[in-house]
Amino acid sequence: MAYKPPSAQPPAALLRQARPLRLLLNQAERLEHLQRLLESQLQPAARAHCHVASWRDGCLLLVVTDGHWATRLRYQQKRLLTTLRAMEAFANLQRIKFQVQPPVGAPARPTHTTELSQQAAQSLRETAQGIDDEKLRAALERLAAHAHDKT
Repeated sequence: MAYKPPSAQPPAALLRQARPLRLLLNQAERLEHLQRLLESQLQPAARAHCHVASWRDGCLLLVVTDGHWATRLRYQQKRLLTTLRAMEAFANLQRIKFQVQPPVGAPARPTHTTELSQQAAQSLRETAQGIDDEKLRAALERLAAHAHDKT
């Protein structure tokens, strides 16, 4: 007896038919709708830094990318409460919570590197020749060795 797998279905059909997937899709669509409503009340600069995480029992949880934006939004909390309550979707809004969560895979801070020119390296070598202290002379020579030849 050979196993015959069911025929492939389009992803949209699977999302609409399977109950757990349908519930998940409905929740995602609901959050997307709430996000659009929230963004309509936020300043343009803040929109990329604030996202709706959940909406339960009159409490709106917003995820903010860093502490700076969380502080700015906390200062606007009363205004946001008032304007969002005026919307039907947020009619029973009691409070807004802010949670700071940096974006996943945030790039590391760039390191500042400076190039040491050949002229600066030569000056360091000449200075090192006139130094009596062995450790200082060795340190200057090591520093001069970091120059890159740009030929």
